[in-house]
Amino acid sequence: MAQAYTPGLKVTNRITHRCRRQLPIKGEVLVQQGDRVKAQQVVARTFMPGDVEPVNLANALSMPPDDVKECMLKEEGQRIEVDEPLAQTKGMFGMFKSVYRSKHTGTIETVSDVTGQVIIRGEPIPVEVLAYMDGSVAEVLPDEGVIVEEEVTFVQGIFGIGGETFGTVKMAAVSHDQELKADMIMPDMKDCVVIGGGRVWHEAIEKAIDIGVAAVVAGGIDDQDLKEILGYNLGVAITGTEDIGLTLIVTEGFGDIAMAERTYNLLHARVGDFASVNGATQIRAGVMRPEIIIPLTDQEKADEPIPEHTGGQLDPGRPVRIIRDPYFGLIGEVTNLPSEPTILGSGSKARVLEVKLSSGDCVTIPRANVELIES
Repeated sequence: MAQAYTPGLKVTNRITHRCRRQLPIKGEVLVQQGDRVKAQQVVARTFMPGDVEPVNLANALSMPPDDVKECMLKEEGQRIEVDEPLAQTKGMFGMFKSVYRSKHTGTIETVSDVTGQVIIRGEPIPVEVLAYMDGSVAEVLPDEGVIVEEEVTFVQGIFGIGGETFGTVKMAAVSHDQELKADMIMPDMKDCVVIGGGRVWHEAIEKAIDIGVAAVVAGGIDDQDLKEILGYNLGVAITGTEDIGLTLIVTEGFGDIAMAERTYNLLHARVGDFASVNGATQIRAGVMRPEIIIPLTDQEKADEPIPEHTGGQLDPGRPVRIIRDPYFGLIGEVTNLPSEPTILGSGSKARVLEVKLSSGDCVTIPRANVELIES
């Protein structure tokens, strides 16, 4: 039988994961290859140029633009502080001089005798890059950053909002299909990664924000709840920059959808462990999925076997999620991959696979209608 492949989410007890941690511009790398790093450790830093503040001195001092340079009390390249004299007119007979005091702190970048403007560059903005996950520095990118590598428990979601955060895994739901409501969010969940089951309600998210929860993970969410949380309809193809007070990840999709039992059990087994979470999602070219990363201990590495499957490869026994009606959202296991195309109910011909659902029923569906749950 020819091999078959399909895209899928990774939900696995053990995988070797590599994170590229890179500065936006060149800077200083603070660690070396082979170093062990912690998730919240700064591994690289730089300074972005400060904001530009234009000052129209010609107008402020009522003078021709070509007189501005002669009246400057500071030169290009020099620092200026708020309320420090920047320029002074010559006055008449040495009297009636007007002084312009700076409203900004920074460095004088340019003085124009054409426009009469002075450009003040604000203080450099520090930028630091964290390791994001516990692990080893596998590679140093000179002046740019590092690649951190570690064997981890790795769970990808369908959709998320909010950026990188960290916390201890804590369960809120007692089953994979229990909805996450406000009364399930407790004060001791502050700074935790809270795991729900089925749909999460906006009241639960709002309470979690008030308490100081780091992240919430649930099976699904209604689009109206998402609008309540954000205050607007999310219409962009890239998320991750939302600043709502926590990171939110849904593992299955929109609506009343329970978390896959396998995903729930995997996260339940890691209660009390430290997790790195990122809600950033990109659904177009260069797909990026939200993720939960939990590093394995040395004992867990010894106990947990390394998965044998090739990424994306469909084989009998592999778990899949159905992503088209009439079985949308159901989880099953591949039982057979017929090599010949099959005529579907619509009359079209396509390659299919046979899936045994968690209910025990067996269905035959097009291969394009499934998403692999990589393990």
